[in-house]
Amino acid sequence: MKFNTVVVSGIDRAKLSNSTWDQLKSLAKLMVVAEPGRLVAQCKDAEALLVGFETVINTEVLEAASRLRYIGVLGTAYDRVDVAAAKEQGVVVTNLPGYSTEAVAEWVFGVLFEFLRDLSRARHEAAQGHYGSAGFSGSEIKGKVFGVIGLGRIGTRVVEIAVGFGANVRYWSRTRKEEMEARGVKFEELDELLRQADFLSLHVAGTKDTENLLNRGRIMNLKAGTIVVNTVSMKTMDVEALAERLKRGDVTLILMHSRSLTEEQWNKLRTFPNMIVYPAITNVTKEANRAREEMFVRNVERFLRGTPENVVS
Repeated sequence: MKFNTVVVSGIDRAKLSNSTWDQLKSLAKLMVVAEPGRLVAQCKDAEALLVGFETVINTEVLEAASRLRYIGVLGTAYDRVDVAAAKEQGVVVTNLPGYSTEAVAEWVFGVLFEFLRDLSRARHEAAQGHYGSAGFSGSEIKGKVFGVIGLGRIGTRVVEIAVGFGANVRYWSRTRKEEMEARGVKFEELDELLRQADFLSLHVAGTKDTENLLNRGRIMNLKAGTIVVNTVSMKTMDVEALAERLKRGDVTLILMHSRSLTEEQWNKLRTFPNMIVYPAITNVTKEANRAREEMFVRNVERFLRGTPENVVS
């Protein structure tokens, strides 16, 4: 079976391999790549939308695409899709859960070690022929309180790695995880965890329920010296309160750049030396890229067969 018309939006040609594009084209009689800003105008005949995770699918798009049956999101996050409206219209929405679990979890510790051991400066010094250790200091993860917020696939893997490093690992999640607690990982209420943690790793799903999860009160109650690693949408944080707390200079935030903040907000936050920003590379590994492409195609195929999987609507 094939879709009559598939419209692609927010997915650059280079994001997928040629073979994956060929597979997707084989599942449609006609594939149209929407021009930037023209999705509403170009989706009128679409039976399927294949979209990047930052593409907004709101009621305007859904109403324009009266023949729509399927939306495939090229990512785990799907907060830019109005899932409730899609469900009401009978449209199935799928995402890509778990494809980058290992990549993101390992990135968390990669950036922590770079910060804790000043690795970037060390490499620069060595490149200049300076091999002494004078002026360097460091800190260890072992024995520290390592808080994980959100125990989905990625959060759970971060917990496992932190336990392996000998950290005092504690977590908060909307549901208790008995299997993790049986392994000695302690559940804490969120406010208490924020007051205790030396390290915080954020892994909640980007949904309406998690917007402003770290509100003003919680941000101000962070333990002095806390290092926060955020791999999820910045909508989880009160940005104004975050700027005030960063200005104090007693916490550090490490994150990847995303479009969940306006340029004005980014410009304000990047003035603080204790906010460290990386490009959006948390999920960029050979293994994750391969798993992402395979799952993306499989989601489309399973829907056409009448056995959809990874459905979020």
